Amino acid sequence: MRLNKKEIENKLRQLPNWQMQGKAIGAEFQFSDFPETIRFVNRVADVAEALNHHPDICIYYNRVVISVYTHSEDGITEKDFTLAEQINQLLQQ
Repeated sequence: MRLNKKEIENKLRQLPNWQMQGKAIGAEFQFSDFPETIRFVNRVADVAEALNHHPDICIYYNRVVISVYTHSEDGITEKDFTLAEQINQLLQQ
């Protein structure tokens, strides 16, 4: 079920790095070099596959931009926040 604007705003306050990006939520992550960047993206892919919820990912030399949106609901859902939270947890590992 699609979340309303107030619900999204409340959840974003509790999710460091993430913000509204059009119809999606998104974040940018910076790393020291390209291999570290790719290791992070591979871990994101594993999490996304386990959740069966796949983000849009843009990879640059030492940064990654991720956008999450539930296409079937044409909006942001709990699934998006679950994925975003798990992506943030990868940074603490």
